[in-house]
Amino acid sequence: MKLLLLSLLTLAAAPLFAQTASEEPAVRAAITQFFNGMNKADSTLVKGTLMTGAKLQTVVNKEGQVSVKEDDFSKFIASIGKAKPGSLDERLGNYEVKLDGDLATAFTPYQFYYNGKQNHCGANAFTLVRIDGAWKIQSIIDTRRKCE
Repeated sequence: MKLLLLSLLTLAAAPLFAQTASEEPAVRAAITQFFNGMNKADSTLVKGTLMTGAKLQTVVNKEGQVSVKEDDFSKFIASIGKAKPGSLDERLGNYEVKLDGDLATAFTPYQFYYNGKQNHCGANAFTLVRIDGAWKIQSIIDTRRKCE
């Protein structure tokens, strides 16, 4: 009886796992588009990955005092449009996407290069929401530190 119940529950959950697996490439594509736009200095490409009201934050640790600094996404996007193509190069490490319905998260280690020189590294935590079938970034929070 227990085996039958377990089998039925597994079959009932199978469509959820299939949806999750099929959506992961689309979530990754939104994140990739964000960084491709940054690298190309294409603010329109970056803006197309974001939800209205998206949040951009950084965890700051100043002499042991931890706080969260919120940046203005519109100023960030404007700075991308003013950059020289290729000057902003954020390289992501391996990362895992987690999905539940229309919500996705990704935790992405990175190294950031400015004009070909490593500037800093850290990690990004993305929250994405599927709106009308497209994955959009709702928030990014990151850490930043000097890397050797």
